[in-house]
Amino acid sequence: QVQLVESGGGLVQPGGSLRLSCAASGSIFRIYAMGWYRQAPGKQRELVVVITSGGSTNYADSVKGRFTISRDSAKNTVYLQMNSLKPEDTAVYYCNADVFSADWRRMDYWGQGTQVTVSS
Repeated sequence: QVQLVESGGGLVQPGGSLRLSCAASGSIFRIYAMGWYRQAPGKQRELVVVITSGGSTNYADSVKGRFTISRDSAKNTVYLQMNSLKPEDTAVYYCNADVFSADWRRMDYWGQGTQVTVSS
C-alpha cells in the first residue's frame, strides 16, 4: 500500500505565499509522476501541476509564473511553492502520485487534501 501525506495549507491574504508538501511512503517500487490537483467548492477537480520522474513539468495556465513544483526524489516528496496567491486559488489541494508498487501494480494514489484559503 502507498500513502500520500500532505501539509502546508492554510489561510493567506491575496498576494501572499504558501508552500505545500507531499510525501509518499509505503511499498513503492517506482514513482512515474507526482503532482497537485485542486477542487474549489462547486467545481470539478482540476490539474494544477505535475512533474514526471524525468523532471518534465506541466502547469495549468492559471498558475504559470506563480506556482513552482519541485521534488526530492530521495524522499519521494514534492513541494508546491505558491506565490502571488489570488482568491480564485482557494480550494482543497490534493497530491497525486502515479506509482508502481512492490506488489507489481501501477496505480494512481491520492492524498487526503489540504485546504488553501486566499482571503483578506
